[in-house]
Amino acid sequence: MSLFPVYPLYDITPVKAKDVFVYDDKNVEYLDLYGGHAVISIGHAHPTYVDRLTRQLKEIAFYSNAIQNPLQEQLAAELADFSGCKDYQLFLCNSGAEANENALKLASFHNEKSKIIAFKNGFHGRTSAAVAATDNPKIVAPLNAQQDVEFFELGDLEGVEQALKNNDVCAVIIEFIQGVGGLDESTTAFYQGLEKLCKTYNACFIADEVQSGFGRTGDFFAFQKHNITPDIISMAKGMGNGFPIGGILIHPDIKGRFGLLGTTFGGNHLACAASIAVLDVLKAEDLLAHTKEISAYFLEKANQLPQLKSIKGRGLMLGLEFDFPISDLRKNLIFDHHIFTGSAKNPNLLRILPPLTIQKEHLDIFFEALKTELA
Repeated sequence: MSLFPVYPLYDITPVKAKDVFVYDDKNVEYLDLYGGHAVISIGHAHPTYVDRLTRQLKEIAFYSNAIQNPLQEQLAAELADFSGCKDYQLFLCNSGAEANENALKLASFHNEKSKIIAFKNGFHGRTSAAVAATDNPKIVAPLNAQQDVEFFELGDLEGVEQALKNNDVCAVIIEFIQGVGGLDESTTAFYQGLEKLCKTYNACFIADEVQSGFGRTGDFFAFQKHNITPDIISMAKGMGNGFPIGGILIHPDIKGRFGLLGTTFGGNHLACAASIAVLDVLKAEDLLAHTKEISAYFLEKANQLPQLKSIKGRGLMLGLEFDFPISDLRKNLIFDHHIFTGSAKNPNLLRILPPLTIQKEHLDIFFEALKTELA
């Protein structure tokens, strides 16, 4: 049996990894500045993470959500304390797309409306309503296109308000820093305006923190820079450091009832153990403060680059925009310098999403390679 061909693959076969490095089957060492799509938050094979998962695997790995699982309660308590979202409730699932599906579904249940407002260049997943709210027609099947979604430019409060006046919008969903779209973000005034409009017209304000959450921006969530209170917060990627886990945080104004949402694998014992380990390491190693410090160093080094058009993003969710397509540059970084980086919908943008444990000397390696390629 062959694999269904949906991924263009680089001819590299990783077999092990440690902190910010990945090793292939030829024992070649690669510097990981992409973290597998911003997934690796506390570094590959962190000893705290490995120990926690190993101990949990020896006890119980999985049972259904029909029984008590104290690890879910522990994760909810630690997440509330560390994130500052103390009044929210937690629903656990398995991925970012599933988190956004549940967020949108819950919003529709809450206000009994069905239309979605999303933003151009946004990415929210590849399933059902989540992919319909993603601004990429190439991945939206006719089945998904039946969803009623209207897209607006970032910053277009007037257009959003006109749409909300029809009183059929269940949710406004937004990434506070766009990931796949190219690391664009808007102003505090715009985000606060969206929050106000959602309250005025009884639509749920959904913060998609799937890529930007769990400390990647230097704040626990990217929206926290703007002093707003979303109705629902979706999260995944860095939440499990590679173990599949996602979830939504739900404002107490939205009430639950039995059977409203459900999942077989979501919130299983191993997944909870993985996320608790991530929170423990983020706190013990003060990685949010470290992220801000390393980000400042990155900006200092990046501003010395020739041919650089702009620097986008915050924390360790960063992009280097050039005035030429970066596809060849990215290949050269992988094969000639053994450095993983990422691409975006913007063909001129090189995305940098390393483990939050990265150090200045690792960035020095990257910038020396870039200078060689740009010379």
